[in-house]
Amino acid sequence: MAAELSRRQWLALAAGAGSALSLPAGWAQSAQRPVQRLITVGGAVTEVVYALGAQSLLVATDTTSLYPEAANRTPKVGYLRQLSAEGLLSLRPDAIVGAAEAGPAIVLEQVRAAGVRVELIAADHSFAEVLRKVQTVGRITGREGQAQTLATQLKAQWAQVQSTVAQAQRKPKALFILSHSGAPLVAGRGTAAHALLSLAGAQNVVQQFEGYRPLTAEAMAAAAPDVLVNSTQGIEALGGVDAFWRRPELALTPAFARKALVMMEASQLLGFGPRLPEAVSQLHSQMLKATA
Repeated sequence: MAAELSRRQWLALAAGAGSALSLPAGWAQSAQRPVQRLITVGGAVTEVVYALGAQSLLVATDTTSLYPEAANRTPKVGYLRQLSAEGLLSLRPDAIVGAAEAGPAIVLEQVRAAGVRVELIAADHSFAEVLRKVQTVGRITGREGQAQTLATQLKAQWAQVQSTVAQAQRKPKALFILSHSGAPLVAGRGTAAHALLSLAGAQNVVQQFEGYRPLTAEAMAAAAPDVLVNSTQGIEALGGVDAFWRRPELALTPAFARKALVMMEASQLLGFGPRLPEAVSQLHSQMLKATA
C-alpha cells in the first residue's frame, strides 16, 4: 500500500529519480476517492476546514494556521512559502489544499508527482475569494452541503456589512503598516491591506506604488493619514503601542495628534477567510471612531 512506501522511496518517486519504482495499484485514481488525510497551508483555508466541521481529516497545517485555537495544536509543516516535499509526504496526505502563495512550486510539483492531490485557491483579495475557499474545501472534504450553508450565511453577513459601509458619511485617510519582522513597510496598491482598507470604506493614502515598501518620513508627512492600521502582532513586534508612537516619522502625521491607531489580529485582518465580514465591519467602525 501507499502508506507502506519508505521515505526514501517517496522522495525518489517525487523527484522523478526512481523510475523503477511502480505506484501501488489504484494510486493514480486516489484523487477521486474521498479525502481521509488532509494538509492545509494557509490560515484562511484551515479556518474553513474547522467551519465546515472537517477538522478530523487534518493531519497537519502550516504555521500561519492560528485560528481557531485548536489549529495551533495540529502538527505543523512549516511556513506556507517554504514547504518541503519530504515533510509533506511523510504525513501520507491524500490531499493538500492551500493559499495561492503556497510553495515553492517545485515542491508542490514533486508532491503531485507522488500522487497527492494538490489544489491552490486563487487570490484576488475579494469576498469572492472567501467563497472560493469555502467551495473548494467543501468539495474536497465531502462537505458540499455544509459549504453551501456557510456560503449563504457569509453572503448575508457581507451584504449587511457593505450596506453599512456604503452609508458612512466619511472615508478616513488610512495607512496600513506591516511590521511583523524587520523594518516597517507600508501597503500600496495590489495588496491584501489595500483591498481591506477599500472594503472598509477608507482611502489608502499610498497610491503611488504596488506592494509593500518602506516609506520615508517626508513621504509619510505628505501622505498625511488620519488613522494608522496595523496588526496586533505587528505592534507587539515593534515593542508595544507606546514604542510604536515613539517612532519619529509618525509624529509628522495627523494620526499622531489623536493617536489614531486601529489594531486587529493578523489572520483575521488579512486572511480573507470566513471572518472577512466581521473584520471589515470592525475595521470600518474602529477607523470612524478613531478619526471622529
